[in-house]
Amino acid sequence: MLKQKIREVSSLTVGEFYNRHKDALDLVLVGGEVGFNKKIKEPAPNRPGLALSGFLTYFAPKRAQVIGNSEVTYLVQLDPEVRKQRLRDLCAEGIPCLVIARNRRVPQDILEVCAECKVAVFKTPLLTMKCLNRMTYLLEKDFAKATSLHGCMLDYRGIGVLIVGKSGSGKSETALGLLERGAALVADDLVRVKQLGKELHTECATIAQGFIEMRGIGIINVSNLYGLGAIRPEKRLDLVVELKPASELNNVDRLGMSRKTVTVIDQEVPLIEIPVAAGRDTARLVAVACLDMQLRKLGYDMASEFNDRLLAKMDPQVPPSF
Repeated sequence: MLKQKIREVSSLTVGEFYNRHKDALDLVLVGGEVGFNKKIKEPAPNRPGLALSGFLTYFAPKRAQVIGNSEVTYLVQLDPEVRKQRLRDLCAEGIPCLVIARNRRVPQDILEVCAECKVAVFKTPLLTMKCLNRMTYLLEKDFAKATSLHGCMLDYRGIGVLIVGKSGSGKSETALGLLERGAALVADDLVRVKQLGKELHTECATIAQGFIEMRGIGIINVSNLYGLGAIRPEKRLDLVVELKPASELNNVDRLGMSRKTVTVIDQEVPLIEIPVAAGRDTARLVAVACLDMQLRKLGYDMASEFNDRLLAKMDPQVPPSF
């Protein structure tokens, strides 16, 4: 039902890492622009404490290396020649780059060895653990499986709902109705989806953020009409609603006991098919579907409760579960 082309990233050059995340990580290039074509091949940073002591077994050379307070203090206490050799051994493993946390000053010979081995060195004022945590989050997003979907993504009362359907089915009109009910727009038309762990996160291309296209009216700036609270930069995907002509949904589960799902990247997402016909308030139906999903997340299923009542009515011996 959802056409998707899944993209996977196997590596990231040091230059790409620096240009994308220098602001988020407060990175400053130390020395020359060398080794920018080297590749980071794993989505997590590494602290090379044991490697600097000479133990290179199980070392992770494919990761960006972060040196904190303890590593710098240890290196400063070493004999200069030993220190140089330890750095050469580290660089010989093929590390992509070195990030020095806390803006610690490092001996000049360390920078010389890195320049000699063409390893880029960056500094950041962040505390070591903050640097590691932030780098891990950013790199996981860079390496995450991703796809793009055609639809309209909104946040309605904490539920991330993706509205899909054929062209002209009323996706934008439904989204506008939800915005008037307090929803926030994430993306219109082209929705970017990334798989982070067991969750799917959606976002919009920066240039189109906050805009929605309405047939007959044109492009609308949502924040101008509904305020800044009506847009969100990203949102977890909880529910997919497909708008379909009523003629295509003759056999609809009227009780809601049958749960459909749709595969997005590698995750199964609940799917609700809503018939579209003249006179139906589609936005209200989607809003109710979101509230129902919210209740299900809290452990309450309205359809199951009604089914239990029916069973109890038909057989008095069956105790109700509500």
